[in-house]
Amino acid sequence: MNLTLKIWRQASPKAQGAMKTYPVSGIEPDMSFLEMLDVLNEQLVVKGEEPVVFDHDCREGICGSCSLYINGEAHGPGRGITTCQLHMRSFKDGDTIYIEPWRAKAFPVIKDLMVDRSAFDRIIAAGGYISVNTSGNTLDANAIPIPKEDADKAFDAATCIGCGACVATCKNSSAMLFVSAKVSQLALLPQGKVEANERVLSMVAQMDAEGFGSCTNTGACEVECPKGISLENIARMNREYLRAAVVTE
Repeated sequence: MNLTLKIWRQASPKAQGAMKTYPVSGIEPDMSFLEMLDVLNEQLVVKGEEPVVFDHDCREGICGSCSLYINGEAHGPGRGITTCQLHMRSFKDGDTIYIEPWRAKAFPVIKDLMVDRSAFDRIIAAGGYISVNTSGNTLDANAIPIPKEDADKAFDAATCIGCGACVATCKNSSAMLFVSAKVSQLALLPQGKVEANERVLSMVAQMDAEGFGSCTNTGACEVECPKGISLENIARMNREYLRAAVVTE
């Protein structure tokens, strides 16, 4: 396959960025999208040009760090997959592909296609945890009965990998789906009840402080989420927040 790539190039966080055009050849349909970018970078290095910077780690759809905005869609045209799981057979020979980083105030560009998503880390640090006594008096996990329905919902929420596709997709750059998944993961379990009120208030406050926008209620975040995190989590977080706000007044 021969392709034309329109890629966002930006030398540093404060530099002026622009779309650059790169022809790339020798692309096999069974290559992953990141392997295609590897081929491009090899061709650029041979030419003595600077390779395109993009983030990646596991390349197995687990970490979410490969996040790219491809042809106007987070993680590209596929559904339920990350960028590293997108294969070039999703495109046709001769196609022009637009590749950009996440666009959000809270996700500043570091270089080219790599963005700083540490805002998510600060939200988690604000309350996405439980305090557990590890002094030797801990209980066996099976000693705490949890209804299967609650356990399943908590597990579904826990599958969020924090890639930021929900933020990139939302026209307001809202992080509601991400935060609600992390709140729900603990709110559904007895271990998370002790700090439930403090948790939701602190995490929402940190989300707002980071500059994420408000929820648009369009549901685009769930559609583009590679793990299919449900909008039900946002409703649950809103209920948790309302209750916490009343209780702590």
